[in-house]
Amino acid sequence: MISEQVDALFKNSPAETKTETERAFTQGFIAASGAIITAMNVMSWAIVGIILLVLGNTMIMAARERTREYAVFKTLGFSAFHLIGLIFGESMLISCLGGGIGLLLTFPIVSGMGQVIPKGFMPIFELEPVTIILAISSALFIGFVAAVFPVQRALRTKIVDGFRFVDNCIYRRIKF
Repeated sequence: MISEQVDALFKNSPAETKTETERAFTQGFIAASGAIITAMNVMSWAIVGIILLVLGNTMIMAARERTREYAVFKTLGFSAFHLIGLIFGESMLISCLGGGIGLLLTFPIVSGMGQVIPKGFMPIFELEPVTIILAISSALFIGFVAAVFPVQRALRTKIVDGFRFVDNCIYRRIKF
């Protein structure tokens, strides 16, 4: 084989060679980049966690600001399912809107990366359907989890306590 002849030609020289096919080189490079892929997976999970915390904080603050409104709803006869629907609906709307925008931006980014990266270097660079399913599932999961605590707070707050609730931010703006 030619590669063996080339290696034999440079054997015991200051510039010894180890000839391999382009396919073997690409497979070796991809195998060596496993640490990079693992780091990207860890970063992805960290980003999902941060998004969950941000949306959860947003929903908790929104529910806190609406404590009086929830008390009014309860007074008017809205059931617990109505309140749950309002809070979960808002959370799902925010989560799915953010996930949808992110997913829509993914297609041109993946297409652009596929055009920039040489075909022989990374043979496959495409968006698989399982990735889309995971993105949609993550958006729904984050929306659900972010609404759990505000729902609990809204359902546990008594009507009288809801009317008595004074938001510190509003209270500081009023000057006596």
